[in-house]
Amino acid sequence: MKIKTRNELIPLNVLVLLLIVVIILLPSNSLRIALGLPFLLFFPGYTLVAALFPKRESLEAIERIALSFGMSIAVVPLIGLILNYTPWGIRLEPVLYSVTSFIFITSIVAWLRRKGLPEQERFGIKFQLKTPGWGRGALDRVLSIILVVAVLGALGMLGYVIAAPKVGERFTEFYILGLSGKATDYPKEVRVGEEAKVIVGILNHEHEIVTYRVELKIDGVKNNEVGPILLANEQKWEEIVSFTPDKTGDNQKVGLMLYKNEEAEPCLKPLYLWIDVTE
Repeated sequence: MKIKTRNELIPLNVLVLLLIVVIILLPSNSLRIALGLPFLLFFPGYTLVAALFPKRESLEAIERIALSFGMSIAVVPLIGLILNYTPWGIRLEPVLYSVTSFIFITSIVAWLRRKGLPEQERFGIKFQLKTPGWGRGALDRVLSIILVVAVLGALGMLGYVIAAPKVGERFTEFYILGLSGKATDYPKEVRVGEEAKVIVGILNHEHEIVTYRVELKIDGVKNNEVGPILLANEQKWEEIVSFTPDKTGDNQKVGLMLYKNEEAEPCLKPLYLWIDVTE
Protein backbone atom coordinates (compact mmCIF):
# COMPACT_ATOMS: atom_id res chain seq x y z
CA MET A 1 0.00 0.00 0.00
CA LYS A 2 1.29 3.46 -0.92
CA ILE A 3 0.17 6.85 0.33
CA LYS A 4 1.47 9.94 -1.47
CA THR A 5 0.86 13.65 -0.98
CA ARG A 6 2.08 16.48 -3.19
CA ASN A 7 2.53 19.02 -0.42
CA GLU A 8 2.81 17.64 3.10
CA LEU A 9 3.74 21.10 4.44
CA ILE A 10 0.10 22.26 4.44
CA PRO A 11 -1.24 19.55 6.82
CA LEU A 12 1.95 19.88 8.87
CA ASN A 13 1.35 23.60 9.48
CA VAL A 14 -2.33 22.98 10.24
CA LEU A 15 -1.24 20.37 12.79
CA VAL A 16 1.21 22.87 14.31
CA LEU A 17 -1.60 25.40 14.81
CA LEU A 18 -3.80 22.76 16.44
CA LEU A 19 -0.96 21.70 18.72
CA ILE A 20 -0.41 25.28 19.89
CA VAL A 21 -4.07 25.65 20.86
CA VAL A 22 -4.13 22.30 22.64
CA ILE A 23 -0.82 22.88 24.48
CA ILE A 24 -1.90 26.31 25.74
CA LEU A 25 -5.31 25.10 26.89
CA LEU A 26 -4.16 21.83 28.48
CA PRO A 27 -3.75 21.99 32.27
CA SER A 28 -1.69 18.78 32.41
CA ASN A 29 2.09 19.13 32.08
CA SER A 30 2.41 15.47 31.05
CA LEU A 31 0.09 15.93 28.07
CA ARG A 32 1.84 19.17 27.16
CA ILE A 33 5.16 17.32 27.08
CA ALA A 34 3.76 14.47 24.98
CA LEU A 35 2.27 16.84 22.40
CA GLY A 36 5.18 19.26 22.52
CA LEU A 37 7.85 16.66 21.68
CA PRO A 38 7.13 16.46 17.92
CA PHE A 39 6.54 20.22 17.85
CA LEU A 40 10.05 20.88 19.20
CA LEU A 41 12.04 17.83 18.09
CA PHE A 42 10.82 17.16 14.57
CA PHE A 43 8.74 19.83 12.84
CA PRO A 44 11.29 22.71 12.85
CA GLY A 45 14.04 20.47 11.51
CA TYR A 46 11.74 18.86 8.95
CA THR A 47 10.69 22.16 7.39
CA LEU A 48 14.30 23.40 7.42
CA VAL A 49 15.49 20.22 5.68
CA ALA A 50 12.61 20.62 3.19
CA ALA A 51 13.82 24.15 2.42
CA LEU A 52 17.46 23.07 2.06
CA PHE A 53 16.78 19.91 0.04
CA PRO A 54 13.67 20.41 -2.12
CA LYS A 55 14.62 17.68 -4.63
CA ARG A 56 13.43 14.12 -4.15
CA GLU A 57 16.83 12.66 -4.98
CA SER A 58 18.75 14.92 -2.60
CA LEU A 59 18.19 12.70 0.46
CA GLU A 60 16.92 9.23 1.25
CA ALA A 61 13.86 8.98 3.49
CA ILE A 62 15.79 7.77 6.51
CA GLU A 63 18.41 10.49 6.02
CA ARG A 64 15.69 13.13 5.80
CA ILE A 65 14.09 11.90 9.05
CA ALA A 66 17.40 11.73 10.90
CA LEU A 67 18.40 15.21 9.70
CA SER A 68 15.00 16.55 10.78
CA PHE A 69 15.63 15.45 14.35
CA GLY A 70 19.20 16.72 14.27
CA MET A 71 18.27 20.11 12.83
CA SER A 72 15.46 20.53 15.37
CA ILE A 73 17.83 19.80 18.25
CA ALA A 74 20.19 22.44 16.83
CA VAL A 75 17.60 25.11 15.94
CA VAL A 76 15.28 25.13 18.98
CA PRO A 77 18.05 25.93 21.53
CA LEU A 78 19.21 28.78 19.28
CA ILE A 79 15.67 30.17 19.28
CA GLY A 80 15.65 29.90 23.07
CA LEU A 81 19.01 31.67 23.28
CA ILE A 82 17.69 34.56 21.19
CA LEU A 83 14.51 34.77 23.29
CA ASN A 84 16.62 34.94 26.44
CA TYR A 85 17.93 38.35 25.29
CA THR A 86 14.50 39.74 24.46
CA PRO A 87 11.89 41.30 26.78
CA TRP A 88 9.67 38.21 26.37
CA GLY A 89 12.19 35.74 27.83
CA ILE A 90 12.01 31.95 27.71
CA ARG A 91 8.38 31.31 28.56
CA LEU A 92 5.75 28.99 27.10
CA GLU A 93 3.97 31.43 24.79
CA PRO A 94 7.09 33.15 23.35
CA VAL A 95 8.70 29.75 22.67
CA LEU A 96 5.56 28.42 20.98
CA TYR A 97 5.11 31.49 18.81
CA SER A 98 8.80 31.71 17.87
CA VAL A 99 9.09 28.04 16.89
CA THR A 100 5.81 28.28 14.98
CA SER A 101 7.06 31.34 13.07
CA PHE A 102 10.24 29.45 12.19
CA ILE A 103 8.18 26.50 10.92
CA PHE A 104 5.94 28.78 8.83
CA ILE A 105 8.85 30.71 7.30
CA THR A 106 10.88 27.62 6.41
CA SER A 107 7.70 25.99 5.01
CA ILE A 108 7.17 28.96 2.69
CA VAL A 109 10.82 28.83 1.57
CA ALA A 110 10.52 25.08 0.96
CA TRP A 111 7.33 25.55 -1.05
CA LEU A 112 8.89 28.28 -3.19
CA ARG A 113 12.00 26.19 -3.89
CA ARG A 114 9.90 23.16 -4.81
CA LYS A 115 7.71 25.29 -7.04
CA GLY A 116 10.80 26.20 -9.09
CA LEU A 117 11.50 22.53 -9.85
CA PRO A 118 9.85 20.23 -12.40
CA GLU A 119 7.02 18.32 -10.75
CA GLN A 120 8.74 14.95 -11.14
CA GLU A 121 11.79 16.24 -9.21
CA ARG A 122 9.88 17.71 -6.27
CA PHE A 123 9.99 15.92 -2.96
CA GLY A 124 6.70 14.40 -1.85
CA ILE A 125 5.77 12.07 0.96
CA LYS A 126 5.14 8.47 0.00
CA PHE A 127 4.41 5.81 2.62
CA GLN A 128 5.08 2.18 1.87
CA LEU A 129 4.64 -0.82 4.14
CA LYS A 130 8.29 -1.85 4.06
CA THR A 131 11.41 -0.90 5.95
CA PRO A 132 13.46 1.91 4.31
CA GLY A 133 16.65 0.68 2.70
CA TRP A 134 15.65 -3.02 2.81
CA GLY A 135 15.69 -3.33 -0.98
CA ARG A 136 19.35 -2.29 -1.19
CA GLY A 137 22.62 -3.78 -0.05
CA ALA A 138 23.68 -4.96 3.38
CA LEU A 139 25.54 -1.71 4.15
CA ASP A 140 22.40 0.37 3.55
CA ARG A 141 20.45 -1.93 5.82
CA VAL A 142 23.00 -1.61 8.62
CA LEU A 143 23.10 2.20 8.27
CA SER A 144 19.30 2.35 8.32
CA ILE A 145 19.18 0.29 11.52
CA ILE A 146 21.87 2.46 13.14
CA LEU A 147 19.98 5.67 12.27
CA VAL A 148 16.68 4.31 13.58
CA VAL A 149 18.29 3.07 16.81
CA ALA A 150 20.09 6.42 17.29
CA VAL A 151 16.87 8.41 16.84
CA LEU A 152 14.91 6.11 19.17
CA GLY A 153 17.72 6.23 21.73
CA ALA A 154 17.79 10.04 21.65
CA LEU A 155 14.01 10.17 22.11
CA GLY A 156 14.22 7.66 24.96
CA MET A 157 16.91 9.68 26.74
CA LEU A 158 14.91 12.88 26.30
CA GLY A 159 11.78 11.18 27.64
CA TYR A 160 13.70 9.96 30.68
CA VAL A 161 15.10 13.42 31.40
CA ILE A 162 11.63 14.94 31.13
CA ALA A 163 9.99 12.23 33.24
CA ALA A 164 12.68 12.29 35.93
CA PRO A 165 14.27 15.75 35.81
CA LYS A 166 17.30 16.44 37.95
CA VAL A 167 16.39 18.58 40.91
CA GLY A 168 18.34 21.82 40.96
CA GLU A 169 19.81 23.58 43.95
CA ARG A 170 17.53 23.70 46.99
CA PHE A 171 17.44 26.98 48.89
CA THR A 172 15.17 29.55 50.53
CA GLU A 173 15.19 33.32 50.12
CA PHE A 174 14.71 35.25 53.35
CA TYR A 175 14.76 39.05 53.46
CA ILE A 176 13.45 42.14 55.24
CA LEU A 177 12.34 45.44 53.71
CA GLY A 178 11.17 48.77 55.00
CA LEU A 179 7.49 49.65 54.83
CA SER A 180 8.14 51.35 51.49
CA GLY A 181 8.96 47.93 50.03
CA LYS A 182 12.63 48.75 49.58
CA ALA A 183 15.81 47.77 51.43
CA THR A 184 15.78 51.16 53.18
CA ASP A 185 13.79 53.09 55.79
CA TYR A 186 14.09 50.44 58.49
CA PRO A 187 12.95 51.52 61.99
CA LYS A 188 15.91 53.04 63.87
CA GLU A 189 14.39 54.96 66.78
CA VAL A 190 11.46 53.44 68.68
CA ARG A 191 9.79 54.27 71.98
CA VAL A 192 9.27 51.67 74.69
CA GLY A 193 6.00 49.84 74.05
CA GLU A 194 5.74 51.28 70.54
CA GLU A 195 5.14 48.79 67.75
CA ALA A 196 7.80 48.83 65.01
CA LYS A 197 7.09 47.25 61.66
CA VAL A 198 9.07 45.77 58.76
CA ILE A 199 8.18 43.69 55.72
CA VAL A 200 9.43 40.10 55.89
CA GLY A 201 9.69 37.98 52.75
CA ILE A 202 10.20 34.24 52.17
CA LEU A 203 10.57 32.56 48.78
CA ASN A 204 10.63 28.77 48.58
CA HIS A 205 13.10 27.17 46.10
CA GLU A 206 13.25 23.84 47.96
CA HIS A 207 11.41 21.84 45.24
CA GLU A 208 8.88 20.70 47.84
CA ILE A 209 6.22 22.06 50.17
CA VAL A 210 7.82 23.61 53.25
CA THR A 211 6.40 24.96 56.49
CA TYR A 212 8.26 28.04 57.76
CA ARG A 213 8.26 29.90 61.06
CA VAL A 214 9.81 33.31 61.85
CA GLU A 215 10.96 34.31 65.31
CA LEU A 216 11.82 37.89 66.28
CA LYS A 217 14.17 38.45 69.20
CA ILE A 218 15.41 41.66 70.78
CA ASP A 219 18.85 41.24 72.37
CA GLY A 220 18.31 37.48 72.38
CA VAL A 221 14.88 37.58 74.04
CA LYS A 222 11.92 36.32 72.01
CA ASN A 223 9.53 39.17 71.21
CA ASN A 224 7.23 37.83 68.47
CA GLU A 225 6.63 34.79 66.29
CA VAL A 226 4.97 34.39 62.88
CA GLY A 227 3.82 31.09 61.45
CA PRO A 228 3.33 28.40 60.48
CA ILE A 229 3.69 29.60 56.87
CA LEU A 230 3.02 26.84 54.31
CA LEU A 231 4.65 27.49 50.93
CA ALA A 232 4.76 25.35 47.80
CA ASN A 233 7.84 25.31 45.59
CA GLU A 234 8.45 28.75 44.00
CA GLN A 235 5.71 30.29 46.17
CA LYS A 236 6.43 33.62 47.88
CA TRP A 237 5.17 34.98 51.19
CA GLU A 238 5.58 38.67 52.05
CA GLU A 239 3.83 40.33 54.99
CA ILE A 240 4.24 43.16 57.50
CA VAL A 241 5.67 41.85 60.79
CA SER A 242 5.93 43.86 64.01
CA PHE A 243 8.01 43.82 67.18
CA THR A 244 7.63 45.83 70.40
CA PRO A 245 10.65 46.75 72.56
CA ASP A 246 10.00 46.67 76.30
CA LYS A 247 13.08 48.46 77.65
CA THR A 248 15.14 51.52 76.79
CA GLY A 249 18.67 51.36 75.40
CA ASP A 250 20.76 52.17 72.37
CA ASN A 251 21.89 49.70 69.69
CA GLN A 252 19.48 46.96 70.66
CA LYS A 253 19.81 44.06 68.25
CA VAL A 254 16.60 42.83 66.62
CA GLY A 255 17.14 39.36 65.15
CA LEU A 256 14.84 37.57 62.73
CA MET A 257 15.31 33.80 62.66
CA LEU A 258 13.77 31.53 60.01
CA TYR A 259 12.91 27.94 60.87
CA LYS A 260 11.96 25.24 58.36
CA ASN A 261 9.44 22.49 59.12
CA GLU A 262 10.01 21.22 62.68
CA GLU A 263 13.74 21.94 62.82
CA ALA A 264 15.04 23.28 66.12
CA GLU A 265 17.80 25.39 64.53
CA PRO A 266 17.33 28.24 62.04
CA CYS A 267 17.70 27.12 58.43
CA LEU A 268 19.49 30.35 57.46
CA LYS A 269 21.67 32.95 59.13
CA PRO A 270 19.54 35.42 61.13
CA LEU A 271 18.77 38.88 59.77
CA TYR A 272 19.52 41.78 62.11
CA LEU A 273 18.39 45.34 62.71
CA TRP A 274 19.75 47.78 65.31
CA ILE A 275 17.38 50.18 67.04
CA ASP A 276 17.60 52.88 69.69
CA VAL A 277 14.76 52.62 72.21
CA THR A 278 13.72 55.73 74.17
CA GLU A 279 11.05 56.44 76.73
